[in-house]
Amino acid sequence: MLKLINAGLGRTGTTSLKAALDRLGLGPCFHMFDIVGDTDRLQQWERIVCDGESPDWTSVFDGYGSAVDGPCALYYRQISQAFPDAKVVLTVRDADSWYRSTHDTLYQFALRSMAHPPEPSSPQARLFRITSTMVWDGLFEGRFADKDHAVDVYHRHNEEVVRTLGADNVLVYDVRQGWEPLCDFLGVDTPREEFPRTNDTASMRQRIARAAGAAAAPAAG
Repeated sequence: MLKLINAGLGRTGTTSLKAALDRLGLGPCFHMFDIVGDTDRLQQWERIVCDGESPDWTSVFDGYGSAVDGPCALYYRQISQAFPDAKVVLTVRDADSWYRSTHDTLYQFALRSMAHPPEPSSPQARLFRITSTMVWDGLFEGRFADKDHAVDVYHRHNEEVVRTLGADNVLVYDVRQGWEPLCDFLGVDTPREEFPRTNDTASMRQRIARAAGAAAAPAAG
């Protein structure tokens, strides 16, 4: 049963948030890489994203205590309706640095897949179909290369999350703030160790290359 949903776009510290939630006992935490490494989940999300299937969200997130990154950011309304008691965190960062980070990691793999399409029906092709439908052609309307447009979409997404769910119901959170605001929001004790800092640009490139054969672009952060 999900206790927390992250509605922030990829490259806003979602992987660091995942590590923090696991540490706070809200795991296992669902992440886009759970889809990348699992053929059944890949097929499941392809049906949801590309074929418009209305899933049983309880079944989709069975066994998970929280969900971050990837589809969660774009399906936050539906997931929140399915788990009305779940808290919602909106991870954010400076828009220019978000764009630069996304452009230099995830988008480069998207461009590579466009230029050199993976083998049809391969996991890489299916993953690219999902991310293209959901993110590059979906959220960004095929215009991510236009920075002004992409940044405007980024701001509009964040504003829409708060407007849709209500400012009192959403923690707008920059992971650089560390444990305190997150733990206060969740009503849990603050750990003594440092807040996890994961998935910088270099490690992100390596991780996607390993996970997707350097052929697809999961919307991860």
